[in-house]
Amino acid sequence: MSEPLVHLTQRSLWEAARATGTYEMSTRGRTLQEEGFIHCSLRHQVPSVARFVYGAYDGPDDLVLLVIDPERLTAPVRYEAASPGGEEFPHVYGPIPVSAVVDVKVWDRRAAAQE
Repeated sequence: MSEPLVHLTQRSLWEAARATGTYEMSTRGRTLQEEGFIHCSLRHQVPSVARFVYGAYDGPDDLVLLVIDPERLTAPVRYEAASPGGEEFPHVYGPIPVSAVVDVKVWDRRAAAQE
């Protein structure tokens, strides 16, 4: 298996995806249809992404980290930077099949803040 992709999300959104068979949220508050792709990260990128996207999150459910096997994806993955010369992040250009998610971990913001 190549390096797994990860995606931070709310537990309720992951549970809804399990019921439908595909995950289709791009990032906090934006769907795949709105954004055109699903934002993912590599494991070492998660702490900075979590601070940026969920820094002040005080929602009703836990945040979970979806661990995705890129070889199980049917949609293309492109590594792209938000700005020229910036750090590149993996973007999945289609829905993520639930079967591509090989692990789900509760995201502990306090532990991550110490990384």
